[in-house]
Amino acid sequence: MFKDKIALITGSTSGIGLAVAESLAAAGCKVMLNGLGTPEQIDAARAQVASHGGEVDYNSADLSRAEQVEAMITDTLKRFGRLDILVNNAGIQHTARVESFPAERWDAILAINLSAVFHAIRCALPGMQARGYGRIVNIASVHGLVASAEKSAYIAAKHGVIGLTKVVALENAQADITCNAVCPGWVLTPLVQRQIDDRAALHGLSIKEAEQAMLAEKQPSLRFTRPEDIGEAVRFLCGSGGGNVTGTQIVLDGGWTAR
Repeated sequence: MFKDKIALITGSTSGIGLAVAESLAAAGCKVMLNGLGTPEQIDAARAQVASHGGEVDYNSADLSRAEQVEAMITDTLKRFGRLDILVNNAGIQHTARVESFPAERWDAILAINLSAVFHAIRCALPGMQARGYGRIVNIASVHGLVASAEKSAYIAAKHGVIGLTKVVALENAQADITCNAVCPGWVLTPLVQRQIDDRAALHGLSIKEAEQAMLAEKQPSLRFTRPEDIGEAVRFLCGSGGGNVTGTQIVLDGGWTAR
């Protein structure tokens, strides 16, 4: 199913995106990586994905700029000849109350977390439509479904991603082109680890105590979703079992939205 399929994953030099890239590479995909990092970190990510046996390349597009998103899709098509799987994963975060939220941070979060998703899909779809095949997976968030205080830009963007996912799915429903979203709850990524560290320092807690306090607020399982769990969800949506799954969300939130 996946042998020689071409996959592009944004924000894939670490964390969730790297786990998704590894999952697809292990299944047989050729992979285009994209993301931030030092040259050493990027080389390490490439080597990690390449260890699964497939071809791997890297594009350094700044996803806040539409023209660079377009160039990333063009570069992928030139490098591999086509694009079968697009995973929009890259994202940034900032927390503050609405009245205190810096306008420039709002603009940056909407640009990377929502507009880049639109531009990547817009540029990838014509080739998918011409070939009659495509799989698009948007890594949204539980915050695409529910809200939390002090995350206005992130939540607005992720709700937008869910809506965009549904539109793309409807517009391509009669083709073999699916578009779905994956909505994780708390995932132990470097971004979340910083929040845990800050909580521990602020309240005089151990790291383990801070982790449990964070989980207890939202995630009834009291366990973090693992990046590799998200990789498996993406692989399902792109595999034979996901052929008629479109316009929906897979939620990996330990019961967060069941309350």
